Formats: sequence, C-alpha cells, structure tokens
Amino acid sequence: MKPREAPLTGRRILVTRPVEQAEGLARRIREAGGEPVCAPAIEIRELADPSAFFAMADRLESFDLAIFVSRNAVRRALGMLRARRGARPWPERLRAATVGQGSRAELEALGFTDVLTPCADSATSDSEALLALPELAAVSGRRIVIFRGEKGRELLGRELAARGASVEYAACYRRVVPDAAGMRSAWAGGMDAVTVSSTDGLANLLAMLGEAAMRQLRGIPLVVPHPRVAAAARRHGFERVTVAGPGDAEMAAALVAQFCAAR
Repeated sequence: MKPREAPLTGRRILVTRPVEQAEGLARRIREAGGEPVCAPAIEIRELADPSAFFAMADRLESFDLAIFVSRNAVRRALGMLRARRGARPWPERLRAATVGQGSRAELEALGFTDVLTPCADSATSDSEALLALPELAAVSGRRIVIFRGEKGRELLGRELAARGASVEYAACYRRVVPDAAGMRSAWAGGMDAVTVSSTDGLANLLAMLGEAAMRQLRGIPLVVPHPRVAAAARRHGFERVTVAGPGDAEMAAALVAQFCAAR
C-alpha cells in the first residue's frame, strides 16, 4: 500500500502576514506537506514620532483598563513602555484586555494575569466580541487606553465612549505597504491558495499585484480569518473565499480542508 500523501503536498500557499507573524502559519503549512511562500502585504514599522505615546506612558497609572487590539499592539506597546518607564512595573490596578487568544497568550507569557478576552470558543475574536463581554457593559466614568496601530478601526473606542468611558488611543506602530517587487516575484511562481489576515492586507495585496493578477486571484482559494475580510474579498470579485478563524491552526486546517475536498 502506498503511504498517504500529506494533504498539502505540491501546493504553494501565499502567506501575506507581516514578517513578525508569518512563521507560525508557514510552519503548519510545511507540516502538512505544502510550500509556504511568505510575501508580506503589510509591513509593521516604528512610529515616526513617538512623543504622544510617551506622554501617555507617563500617565499610565491614571487608567483603569488597557486594551491591546492585536499581537503587534502587545509587542510594540510593551516595548515602548519599557523604553520610556524603565523598570517601573505595570500598574497593579490596571487590568489588561485584548480581542483574541493569540494576543492573550502573548500577554500571559509576559506575566499578565486575569486578561479580559472573549472566550476561546467565541465565534469571532474581534472588537464586537470584546464589547459583548459583561465586564464592558458598565464602564461609565472609567478611563480606558487602547493600544493600536496608527489609523486603526474606531468601533471599540467609539462604543466605549458612548457607554460613558473616557477613551484614549495610544498608537504604538504604523502599517505601510511593502515594496511590491517581492510580492510580484513570489506571485510569478504561481499559487494554489492565498491567505490574507485583514482588510488592509487585502487592499495592499491587490494594489501590489495589479489588475492583471486579479483575473487569477479571483479564481484561487482565499482563506481569511474573519467574515469582515471575506465580505471585502467578495466585493472585489473573489469567488472562492473561506473564513477560517484567527489562529494559525484554524487557517492551516481550512487550507487542508480546501484541498482534501478537491481530491
């Protein structure tokens, strides 16, 4: 009897996550026999001017809740806080919150406890799921800081302010479009599937590859972590979109299911 092939054998999968986040998914694709092609559609960079962040860092003890919107926010914000505050500890009364299990794991690895997060079995890991938690239903008079990238989504802060909280954004990184040459070179080798993690990443991918590639892209399986990204993809004419979930394991499992079903 012939040994069974790994489910992604012979498949080239485009991984468009930022460099800092790509390896987990790439490793799972390799374990399933596939060839991950890492070409970021978003590049995470330091702030051009961190003065506003540092001014907030000097007042960190004045907040009641700190929300980290992503793993990038955890890594960048805590790095910048250490640079500004030195050995001063995280304020004891300042509870941390985040939208997803990956960000929660990052925080817990750094010693945070009692991190407020949507349940692991929640249908989605996003701002809406965090806002639905009973702990955020009554926040009138509380001071909340939201760590995020520049020009991030406004829903979380807007809704918390509507509930009576005093909300302050603390941008701790910026997103830029990478040089398109690397993406075009990767794409020239041909792809069997594409993974995209955000609406910004999707928009950047389309801009980097251009209209000629769109004819191919629309017919290739696209795996995304959230219905919001799927809706944006369908508006752009993508025909084969799968919503997997936010984690590396979920994205890889969706890829495996896609190609097992095609056999």
